[in-house]
Amino acid sequence: MLVYPSSIDLSGRTLRFLTGRLAARRQDIGTRWRRLPASRQALLALAHLRCGDTYAQLAAGFGIGIATVYRYIREAVQALAAIAPSLAEAMRTIRQKAFVILDGTLLPIDRIAADTPYYSGKHKRHGMNVQVLTDPFGRLLWASPALPGSTHDLTAARHHGIIAARTEAGLRCWADKAYQGADGPVRVPFRGRHLKRWKHCHNTTHAKIRCLGEQAMATLKNWRLLRKLRCSTNRITDVVKAVLVLHHAST
Repeated sequence: MLVYPSSIDLSGRTLRFLTGRLAARRQDIGTRWRRLPASRQALLALAHLRCGDTYAQLAAGFGIGIATVYRYIREAVQALAAIAPSLAEAMRTIRQKAFVILDGTLLPIDRIAADTPYYSGKHKRHGMNVQVLTDPFGRLLWASPALPGSTHDLTAARHHGIIAARTEAGLRCWADKAYQGADGPVRVPFRGRHLKRWKHCHNTTHAKIRCLGEQAMATLKNWRLLRKLRCSTNRITDVVKAVLVLHHAST
């Protein structure tokens, strides 16, 4: 296989952060020797998460076996997922905001037509539902565990306790029409074709606020692995958590 030099659009700060986490993990478990040092393992994991490079490509580029690549990436993802903030922890930061924006996204997966629970009728494809909270400037604050793509956004928000947490905190939340019927201070646009003028104005203002939440979706999709996940659905939550931690470490 031919090998060529490439680049990753991340800062050295992100690499140093992950290197430190991996070095600490190796010390905790008493690792004596590895094929790659912690810094190279961190680089390998970032190439997979950010660029979506396959195990075979990484094995050829780093001169190690495919099984070793799999173990290194899984170890890095688990180390990052372990320090990802929970919703309760994220709420301490969120309470300082004037309001938050709630939205859901579908992370595409490679599944066959028989996998009905993972098929989203809205997006006409298989995937995993992830709920995202952003601040008024569109910065990513928290991402939920992944649920099958057939899960409705409002059902997913209730399942994760997002609606209850917003209600308890009394924090205003902007969301789209998918969250119609949500309890608490969740603001959604009016539905219908023949709306009064003031309702049209309300929907226009609402859309201008909520569109900032699309920046968070773009932030997630900048990690190219999330554009087409080919791993087990049981691992996707850890991958999302790892991406969230790396994003916070780089900002």
